[in-house]
Amino acid sequence: MPSLPPIRPEDEAVAKVRGNTGAFDAPPVAEEDRVRFDYLLRLGDDSLILGQRLSEYCGHAPSVEVDLSLANMGLDLIGQATHFLEYASKVEGAGRDGDALAFRRDVLDFRNCWLVEQPNGDFAQTMARQFLFSTWQKLLFGQLTASADEMIAAIAAKAVKEVTYHEELSAEWVIRLGDGTDESRRRMKEGLDWNWRFIPELFEMDEIAAEMTSRGIGADVGSFREEYDRKVRAVIEQATLEVPSDQRPILGGRRGHHSENLGHILAPMQYLQRTYPDATW
Repeated sequence: MPSLPPIRPEDEAVAKVRGNTGAFDAPPVAEEDRVRFDYLLRLGDDSLILGQRLSEYCGHAPSVEVDLSLANMGLDLIGQATHFLEYASKVEGAGRDGDALAFRRDVLDFRNCWLVEQPNGDFAQTMARQFLFSTWQKLLFGQLTASADEMIAAIAAKAVKEVTYHEELSAEWVIRLGDGTDESRRRMKEGLDWNWRFIPELFEMDEIAAEMTSRGIGADVGSFREEYDRKVRAVIEQATLEVPSDQRPILGGRRGHHSENLGHILAPMQYLQRTYPDATW
């Protein structure tokens, strides 16, 4: 496969795909819709990037059953992303559809959290990441089912059923590996430790999140932090592991500041659309 244009680091934690990207320069969104548009990007980008991450496991999981499970979870997430990004495109009203938002935005324009862009690592690290995110996403979508935005509420109502399965499956693996052999226990402990620093960002309430909450559209993520901590702690204790110590939080994904990992995800994901921006099929 031909190589992509080079990736240039913008700072210590940011990379940007350059060259013949076929990027879409959209006109500014009307102020009354800008916040809703940005919020929808956050919801869609979280699911899109984690779905892409899980797709990397296709054919590489420990067993056929697990391979199919991860593939199905990835498809669920891509489906969620499709709905949120298509709706975002309508709110934006700039002539680009959900595919354009997924495949023709540069890395600095993505609004996903840091947790979902982290490398798969070994199977334990992948399951630890999935458990920590899916537990949060289920609580998030649970609140969004009551959103004043009927479209967001409808998408969340469908997605929360899917995410319930994601949470249950990943929790089972956390317990199985944590309470398994010395090797599996060590790997799960390391997987939880690796992903732990990204949890605080999930509960960050910046101006956009606060405004969407005040309008009855978004979810107040702070309101379910205690429930999240309780659920996570219960699974970790059942896995006979200790809850990781608090670490220095990593923030910025909601504002477009990402690790180099996101650029590495987008490079193969966006290759075809950026190389042949006018292609149709």
